[in-house]
Parts: sequence; structure tokens; C-alpha cells
Amino acid sequence: MRSLRVLPTMIVLAALAACGKSEQKPAAEAPAAAPAGPVTPCPTCKIIEVTATTDEKGNYFTPNTFEAHEGDVMRVKLIVGVHNVDFLADSNPGKSGLPLPTQMLQLPGQTIDIALNFGKGTFYFQCDPHAALGMKGHVKVE
Repeated sequence: MRSLRVLPTMIVLAALAACGKSEQKPAAEAPAAAPAGPVTPCPTCKIIEVTATTDEKGNYFTPNTFEAHEGDVMRVKLIVGVHNVDFLADSNPGKSGLPLPTQMLQLPGQTIDIALNFGKGTFYFQCDPHAALGMKGHVKVE
């Protein structure tokens, strides 16, 4: 009988001792967002403004397809909604040097600049939360 009473006490003590020793496990790291802020294009390059909108028509970029030159800057300006820009590696096969996903634009008028200096070709981009709703685009960099 006495051993039946001791066993639960030993289990509780072991559990309390284990709680005192906590191992620091690294948190799962989310991919870092591309740095925010204005980017100055090269002297012969231009800034191409793309708006990000949510309205009765849906969620979309305007324009969602455009041409640019290497060194141009894609400036995404938020009109309404919460959006980001992501040049997904798996949607741009064989391409390297793609920018990291941008932070979320949340305030109307907020902008984020992406220097188009990751090579020539046609690149796919999307808004991560709204890609399934068709918020996608392509830029052809010459």
C-alpha cells in the first residue's frame, strides 16, 4: 500500500524537476522581408508605379503586366487593402537573385520599392494573401 502512495508523489516531483529545466528551442524562422524604403534608380533608369487595390472588382495590381529595364524600380503603392509583393522562386524557375517577399503594406498611400536588378527575363510576382484570388502579375525585364 505504501508503495502505491509513494509512486504518485515521485511522478509529481519528477515532473516539477523537469519543468525547471527548459531547453531553449530556436523559434521557426519566417523568411525575412525585403527592406522597406525608397530605392533610387540609376540615372538612366525609371520608377514604374504599380498600385495594389482591393475593391468591388477584387484584389489586383495595376498594371499587372509591364516591361522594364534592368535597374528600373518597381514602386508598389497601396490604394486599399493589405498587400505585399513576392517573386516566388518556384514560380520563376531557373531564376536566381530574386528579392525577398516585401512586408505587408497596410496604410493607404504607403509604398515599397523593388529594384529590378535581378537579371533579364519575365518574372512572376504575387500578393501572398490574395494570389488564390488572382492578385498576380508579370514584369518583363530587358
